Amino acid sequence: MSTPSRRAGALLLAAVLLTACSMRSPLTGVGPVLPAVSAGTGLGTTAAGLLTSLPLIAFAAASGAVPRAAGRLGVQPTVVAALVLLVAGAALRWVPGAAPLFTGTALIGVAIAVTNVLLPVVVRTGFGAHLALVTSGYLVVMQLAGGIASGTAVPLSEQLPGGWRTALAVWALPALAAAALWAPLLRARPAGAAGGHRAPAPWRSPLAWAVTAHMGAQSFVFYCLLTWLPTLLRERAGLGAVAAGWELTLLQAAGVSASLLVPALARGPRGTRRTMLGAALVELTGIALLLAATGGAAAVLATAGVALTGLGGGAALVLALAATASRAADAAGAVALSGMAQSVGYLLAAAGPVLVGALHEATGSWTVPLLLVAAAAAGQAAAARRAGADDVVRTA
Repeated sequence: MSTPSRRAGALLLAAVLLTACSMRSPLTGVGPVLPAVSAGTGLGTTAAGLLTSLPLIAFAAASGAVPRAAGRLGVQPTVVAALVLLVAGAALRWVPGAAPLFTGTALIGVAIAVTNVLLPVVVRTGFGAHLALVTSGYLVVMQLAGGIASGTAVPLSEQLPGGWRTALAVWALPALAAAALWAPLLRARPAGAAGGHRAPAPWRSPLAWAVTAHMGAQSFVFYCLLTWLPTLLRERAGLGAVAAGWELTLLQAAGVSASLLVPALARGPRGTRRTMLGAALVELTGIALLLAATGGAAAVLATAGVALTGLGGGAALVLALAATASRAADAAGAVALSGMAQSVGYLLAAAGPVLVGALHEATGSWTVPLLLVAAAAAGQAAAARRAGADDVVRTA
């Protein structure tokens, strides 16, 4: 590889990794400060849950339109536009009032939907020989940034002017830096990154639906816990606000560890299928420990449950996103499959935080909500058998 090519590859990798910093952190800081958000805006439990479900609804609504936008503008320009939109949403969310909060959150959701769909395609076209490794790498960065956002949300809200609004807004800075890194890449887009051929969504493919179901189930589990885990641990296990926030960080740190292991475990079709199934079973075990986390040993059981759920979820996320790229026949097919999997998958996941909040409000307990999350993990295990098949989705 020539020096210019190496420089372009290094710049592309840096742009991908910095973009990854912005793909979860604007959302993961919300859960730990939900009580303060509710107090400051007058939102009830179900309405507060909507703050996490709203981005997922935006994911679902926007993901299906991403292939068309990328076909017209090109993959990389569409990513840059999404980063600019994310910054605008974060700034709007800083403005006092419930309406700007929800509007800014929706814009952030649309922006992250675009990067969710297109970053696997960028990795496929730019780093095809190292797809699993680079996918794992950017997901590690995404989860690290998300974990830091969770753990620092309460301390930052107590120290910075503007409280929780400023603590959430600071995570617009990585998106600004990422947009600056993408700019020189737009002048020399690699083959396959520009607009052009657009494959139809593979609605009739059973394999595509299995990939979609797996994506939706793992997202359902993660976003339910992302929204309610700190509150659940405070009420069920007796943890303080800061400690509960750091448990959410542990969830994501465990996911990082699992993400690093996936390339070694998911080798070949058989290894991939076994790893996808194993990840779901580890999640189920973790959720079972959360159900058992009451009484004198509550804190220990909760921490073990959070760690196992994070390990399984982190592995499942890598495998879900890698499947949208590896199960496609070409780059256009990857965009189409990714758009389908994320639009339908996140529509399923969007119901999770609201349902969990409503069930808790109705029952006064976290048992029924946790059983719902466990059912989603079981569905993930069922979908994994087909989603991990050694096959390619046909889009024509």
